[in-house]
Amino acid sequence: MKKIYLIMMAAIMSLMGSLAFADFKPAVIYDMGGKFDKSFNEGVYNGIKRFTDETGIAVMEFEVTNEAQRQQAMEKMIQRGATLVLGVGFAQADAIDKVAAANPDKMFSIIDVNWLDRPNLRQYTFKEEEGSYLVGMAAAMASETGTVGFVGGMDIPLIRAFQCGYEQGVMAVNSSATVLSNMTGTTPAAWNDPAKGSELTQSQIDRGADVVYQAAGGTGAGVISAAVDAGKLAIGVDSNQNHLAPGSILTSMLKRVDVAAYNTMKDGLSGDFNVGVQTLGLAEDGVGWSLDEHNASLISDDMKAALDSASAKIISGEIDVHDYRSDNTCSM
Repeated sequence: MKKIYLIMMAAIMSLMGSLAFADFKPAVIYDMGGKFDKSFNEGVYNGIKRFTDETGIAVMEFEVTNEAQRQQAMEKMIQRGATLVLGVGFAQADAIDKVAAANPDKMFSIIDVNWLDRPNLRQYTFKEEEGSYLVGMAAAMASETGTVGFVGGMDIPLIRAFQCGYEQGVMAVNSSATVLSNMTGTTPAAWNDPAKGSELTQSQIDRGADVVYQAAGGTGAGVISAAVDAGKLAIGVDSNQNHLAPGSILTSMLKRVDVAAYNTMKDGLSGDFNVGVQTLGLAEDGVGWSLDEHNASLISDDMKAALDSASAKIISGEIDVHDYRSDNTCSM
């Protein structure tokens, strides 16, 4: 009898699990640049793919090509039965706020937002300044000219935080270094302008920069190509971009949006979907720097030791990396 009971209970639990899988219908709205932008959106895609590969659950997707589509896409996903919607990027904040308010029985999540207040919304922010500090150190140690560059995408506090963290890392290694900085533009088009990225990078190289860090979404492809063509080094961002130009990309600042996307889906499926703001830094493995076969020849043992030491000190609080967004200044 006990064996029969256990078999029955196992069957019931299996059925409940199957029902839970059937009832869970997740969706993701990628922002402009598309899910294969080799940067921010693609990082999210990698997290989504990992979830689907592990669970077999398909995630409905939409790739935004203009601003008006954001809210429409979210509403369309709800109409199609979505129980959880993930919005990619701060530009989707207004849209997800409205759709979450109109659908209190659904789950919502958004990356790079921390100012909304909905009881059914999870928000993710990152300590980009911490990871940027580390790649700034790497840039300063690799530079032969003492001049390095930064090319940002849209000129907003978020990208200024990348820039400020980078500058702090550079100066920690070489206080007499020069950091040349440019933003690509002031509209969302700045995220997808490789030609402009190439032009800005070439200008910085002409002024002596031999390492250029890009935090510019799809525009970053132009930054990397210009650095490669000039025989200089680039630094990637968000995803590990080392493979895009082996031997020419010093490292990449990892912003683990893949972790945020994967955790969102996993927690939604398990019923452990906590709302509110989650902030991911070095301590949470939310940011970092990349080392693999594509850049191993560029990172010396001394450089790796210095970056590992700084990372530990940032986590412990011994090194305090200033966040530009805290006061809209870059304090060193």
